[in-house]
Amino acid sequence: MIKKKVGVLVSGRGSNLQALLDASADPAYPAEIVLVISNVAGAYALERAEKAGVKTCVISHKDYPSREEFDSAMDVQLRAAGVDIVCLAGFMRLLSTAFVRGWDGRMINIHPSLLPCFKGLHTHAQAIAAGVKLHGCTVHLVTPDLDDGPILVQAAVPVMDDDTPDSLAARVLEQEHKAYPLALRLLAEGRVCVIGNRTVIAAASV
Repeated sequence: MIKKKVGVLVSGRGSNLQALLDASADPAYPAEIVLVISNVAGAYALERAEKAGVKTCVISHKDYPSREEFDSAMDVQLRAAGVDIVCLAGFMRLLSTAFVRGWDGRMINIHPSLLPCFKGLHTHAQAIAAGVKLHGCTVHLVTPDLDDGPILVQAAVPVMDDDTPDSLAARVLEQEHKAYPLALRLLAEGRVCVIGNRTVIAAASV
């Protein structure tokens, strides 16, 4: 099996990166993480990658006068590493249209809500304020629009009457750690077909 090479963009502690690292440690998993890029030098995600023996790179957005130049610097590193698929895992920067289009169909993001509900930040507080009974996470292909794009995987959890944003976030995070490796597997196995803004997932080959 030829594994797809994956680059992961991070800004923080990297719990979803860890889920991807754990999944890719399985010889039968169809993807391997070859590069982790952070825009924050002290991000704990970098330590997670280094412990797993994955190459890391710090590219600070503060060193570039424009979003496009920052994105271009990341693009150079991703392509030099032979990356096939880009995963956003808590990457707290908006990406330029040119960068997104350059990885069209090959870049995925995980968002802590059941999109298209509750885009942006503070999704758990938004969900509680809206009074929804179900909340969750979404893995989707990235488009130039924020928290938009064809959906690959969603996972839902109940919203309890006594939930706080933190307690709800913890329950959703458990599902994120399952949903993201699954979505990457589907994409790496070539099982994702995009029709308009929908995805059709082909059955696994025997």
